[in-house]
Amino acid sequence: MNLVIIKYNAGNIMSVEYALERLGIQAEVTNDKTKIQSADKVIFPGVGEASTTMAYLKEQKLDVLIKDLKQPVLGICLGMQLMCRHSEENDVECMGIFNERVQRFNPQPGNEAIYKVPHMGWNTITGLNSPLFDLSLEKQYVYFVHSYFVELGQHTAATTDYIQPFSAAMHKDNFYATQFHPEKSGSVGAAILKNFIEKC
Repeated sequence: MNLVIIKYNAGNIMSVEYALERLGIQAEVTNDKTKIQSADKVIFPGVGEASTTMAYLKEQKLDVLIKDLKQPVLGICLGMQLMCRHSEENDVECMGIFNERVQRFNPQPGNEAIYKVPHMGWNTITGLNSPLFDLSLEKQYVYFVHSYFVELGQHTAATTDYIQPFSAAMHKDNFYATQFHPEKSGSVGAAILKNFIEKC
């Protein structure tokens, strides 16, 4: 299988590559448009700030390329947020693959000590509805690091509750995405990555 991880100005790419290597899967990290378009499957990871990253993607014309891909694509963390319609993080229009919006966590007054932002650590996923997930993964723990979340919507494929329910994963056609980091989520994350490779 020809698996590509998109290389761009966002962190966390190497940890995804290492997670795949632990599964015995080799991936090529590249920003070569021809290689991305011809890959069997594509992973679009990311850690960073939405508006700066969208500006870079537009400059490199990667935003149009990603949106037009026909093979299975997996967005991770910022990658998932950039696949949405709009992000409150510096008020930026994103790729619009998913119609949902990205919003900042806003704890109610008096709850700031309970609900810290960023949401960082382990939380459960429920309501699983995608080939990314086996039923055995319902209510299992995965690892999050994020200050912004995607609202629940028609493309929500898993839900997590932190301050309020939000999309922990999304799915539309050939596009899959997780807000959490499967590459940092132990055996549960490994199972999700394996499902993307084998079932999506």
